[in-house]
Amino acid sequence: MSVTKSNKGLGKGLGALLGTETISDKDQVLNISINDIRPNPYQPRKVFNDQAIAELSQSIIEHGVIQPIIVKKTLRGYILIAGERRLRASKLAGLDTIPAVERDFTDEQIREVALIENLQREDLNPIEIADAYDKLIRELDYTQEQLAKRVGKSRPQIANFLRLLQLPEEIKDNVSRGTISYGHARALLGIESKQHQKLLAERIIQEKLSVRETEEIVQNLSNVSRETKQKKKVRYRDPNIVSLEKQLEYVLGTGVKIVPGKKKSKIEIEYFTDEDLERILKILDTN
Repeated sequence: MSVTKSNKGLGKGLGALLGTETISDKDQVLNISINDIRPNPYQPRKVFNDQAIAELSQSIIEHGVIQPIIVKKTLRGYILIAGERRLRASKLAGLDTIPAVERDFTDEQIREVALIENLQREDLNPIEIADAYDKLIRELDYTQEQLAKRVGKSRPQIANFLRLLQLPEEIKDNVSRGTISYGHARALLGIESKQHQKLLAERIIQEKLSVRETEEIVQNLSNVSRETKQKKKVRYRDPNIVSLEKQLEYVLGTGVKIVPGKKKSKIEIEYFTDEDLERILKILDTN
């Protein structure tokens, strides 16, 4: 295991990790053998942009590794906590060692750093961000409020991204590829039917609808759906039956409802006291 110590200043370094852990000028930088570093087992990224790694590698050849990686020391060497792109680029640049700072993190903290570092990428699409938020909530048992504080976002922002995961796979795929924007996706969530969501998504792509146009369509669909539901609640009643009810109510002096049925029907007569019932029975007996 090859390690040399360096007192080189870090400047701002990686910045805040887990809200409290930061790299500062007081931290001791170790030049660690790249072969002694094992990858972060919780790294959510499986695919790295080869061109971006190559560009970073060229920068490292010219200027060196400006920002140290973060590692945890173990009996078998070191585990990478943060800085996989720098580690990969350093390997490509042919370096034997890389500047690093040790942190005694728990497995949970290592998992959290890996996920949060992944969120700091500029090329993440909305679905990747939503997936990362979902993993932090599921794997670290965060509430949306706790997650919002960890990643520096508001709770409604977290909730809006997480809702994207409710969309059909076809729509999420379009959001990932950029054929449908985040704004379009949010508007589509206003439609209850998955099938209608898909149909409108196709229109967005084919007709190149703006987010505003999409929102107006969703609003119109919601209004139509609401009116339809209200109409269904008001059931059709035979005018003749309604007329008979009114006549009986007039004669009996109380509420009457005639309920037609396929095999048998019934008449419901309201009464409020025993005396009221006797009064109604006398009227029926007289007639």
